[in-house]
Amino acid sequence: MTNERRMSVLRAVIEDYIRTHEPVGSAALTRGHDLGVSSATVRNDMAALEDEGYLIQPHTSAGRIPTEKGYRYFVDKLATVVPLSKAQKRGIRSFLSGSVNLDDTLRRSARLLAQITGQVAVVASPSLARSALRHLEMVPISSATILVVVITDTGRVEQRTIIAAERPGDDTLARISAKINTACTGRSLRRAGSDIRMFAGDESSPINRSLLEALARVCDELATQEQSSNLYMAGTSQLTHRQVVDMNVIAPLFDALEEQAVIMRLMTALSEVTQSHGVGIAIGSETHTPGLMNASVVTSGYGQSTADDGGASGQPSGNAEPVAFIGSIGPTHMDYATTISAVRAVAKYLTEFMANEENSPDDDSTD
Repeated sequence: MTNERRMSVLRAVIEDYIRTHEPVGSAALTRGHDLGVSSATVRNDMAALEDEGYLIQPHTSAGRIPTEKGYRYFVDKLATVVPLSKAQKRGIRSFLSGSVNLDDTLRRSARLLAQITGQVAVVASPSLARSALRHLEMVPISSATILVVVITDTGRVEQRTIIAAERPGDDTLARISAKINTACTGRSLRRAGSDIRMFAGDESSPINRSLLEALARVCDELATQEQSSNLYMAGTSQLTHRQVVDMNVIAPLFDALEEQAVIMRLMTALSEVTQSHGVGIAIGSETHTPGLMNASVVTSGYGQSTADDGGASGQPSGNAEPVAFIGSIGPTHMDYATTISAVRAVAKYLTEFMANEENSPDDDSTD
């Protein structure tokens, strides 16, 4: 069918352009791909694809390059994603296993993804709003000051201080901590704050009620920090060291990366609406970000929120959401197959790290 052949020509053009970053002509396309037709037929197909908005010709004497519409078709129809090699998988496992804490793991993940893709890697730390309480500890540090240590299921540790007009005794602090940990472990911070506020009504001592109200406010404040996640970036130098560097693309991209709140919103939204191959992809204008009009973003969520947020039944929803995202940003002519594979692989390892799983994510762990 003519349309099927034409789309094969489109895929070939995009593959060659991704590889060479040079406009693609019909003669080179015929030599490099088994399209089964003459160069003249390929030339006619390329002209038709240009009329349909999939290709453009930057100069009258030059070959053609893909448009945003062409890249979108290519990505949506991508049949195979290049799997990482066994050596790369072992490298990921080895590199991340040397982490000393969660922040170190996220920094390493960003560097690793940047090395694999040659593009900018962005990793967000887990959102407190999607985290569950693992443990709460109260440490008296003066006659009127209590250090509150909150540990979440994602490994984040937050510390807050409470100033009390009169501090309860150590035994009371231990009792209240034990009650909260027994009742609220595994619940979202928002739900924990609500429960702690209810516990305050059960206390006869005004001092204890005041403390519990203060603890509830700490949980409330942490639960509202949806946008407080740290962003770990790596790989900006990789983009500037490419063989072909278009500063008209790179300069606006670097400007966009400075707007971390914008990047956070974009990549969080993409990670929640996965497309083909288990990732979210935005190309050019789909990012709705001026500095990324000539860039593409590939992202995936990682981790699974186990927080019980209550709901009408008082039970977890059962629809585990990712706790944060990992992604890659590069020019629209990025190697999509390799980028998708790398983002998925590192996200998978991060998810298993968050779950504290000891088993390897691949069957080839003994390679």
